[in-house]
Amino acid sequence: MKSFNEVFESYNWNDTRASIYDKTAADVERALRNTQRDLEDFKALISPAALPYLEDMAQISQRLTLDRFGRVIQMYIPLYLSNECNNICTYCGFSYDNKVRRRTLNPMEIMQEVAVIKGMGYDHVLLVTGEANQSVHTDYFKKVLDLISPHFAHISMEVQPLDVADYETLIPHGLNTVLVYQETYHQDDYRKHHPKGKKSNFLYRLETPDRLGQAGIHKMGLGVLIGLEDWRTDSFFTALHLSYLEKQYWQSKFSISFPRLRPFSGGLEPKVVMNDKELVQLICAYRLFNSEVELSISTRETVAFRNQVIKLGITAISAGSKTNPGGYEVEPQSLEQFEISDERSAQEIADMIRKQGYEPIWKDWDMSLIQKSC
Repeated sequence: MKSFNEVFESYNWNDTRASIYDKTAADVERALRNTQRDLEDFKALISPAALPYLEDMAQISQRLTLDRFGRVIQMYIPLYLSNECNNICTYCGFSYDNKVRRRTLNPMEIMQEVAVIKGMGYDHVLLVTGEANQSVHTDYFKKVLDLISPHFAHISMEVQPLDVADYETLIPHGLNTVLVYQETYHQDDYRKHHPKGKKSNFLYRLETPDRLGQAGIHKMGLGVLIGLEDWRTDSFFTALHLSYLEKQYWQSKFSISFPRLRPFSGGLEPKVVMNDKELVQLICAYRLFNSEVELSISTRETVAFRNQVIKLGITAISAGSKTNPGGYEVEPQSLEQFEISDERSAQEIADMIRKQGYEPIWKDWDMSLIQKSC
């Protein structure tokens, strides 16, 4: 079976970028007329030529989302377990070269955080750590999953990439979803932003979704860190990756996230700034390209933007988030991974969703149905 790396190596970054920027209004109009859109259509929809057609894209995106997902928005919240990390990443507050106090939550502290999260109403939690194999490893994750799985209908993880056997080990302990962002598909810039640590291995990270598919994960999440490189080209390679994975691992579900580079202590300035209009364009382009993929927006985005984007294709949203270990109860002032923008509570976001005619869902309903049928 061909791996994604073999597919990826058949593309050239500069040629792909030029192809996107060469798209014309005629290409965009053709993509809008098509009912089944391919990767060339996606290039047209993310190109500068598509910006005048944003209203048309938004209307189609809204219709496709309603047809597939109805008027529901899934609510989730991150639980940061550790800020220990062996990687140097130029854009991250947890980077190894940041001289900050490190901590990893113990079982009692984890349950203190869980109590607060459950009090907010959540049944879907995203576990997040830095990448430190000596402290946050597979055995640690097994213990955490065993500890918290009785309390949540859906557990996601955003931790260091693991081997197939590790994922196979964790799934029976309650792991449903794994998010692994490539950060950027530009290999030279990837090396520049990840000079030290296991994360510096571009290929190992690139093939993580293959390992997830081989392990039989229920859902995997993809994305890039918008701002490290040209967002249009990076997004094309994300769409290419998604298209490959859906064919190879058709039994898994998929989601896309849109993290824009946010400030942190001593943080990196974005190489490319994406404005709000362009982010709406990208969200709508993904929905027109793939009506099945889940699209998620985090508290990195502003109040006004998150209010606006609810009806344009988003299916999942976080709220009340803290990006530091112990941030909900144990140690609210510990180091944040990045600054959030929307500081509204979970209930305030739920009320906002209802006012727009949608229903907030506190767990992954699809996974709950699967569990009930087993």
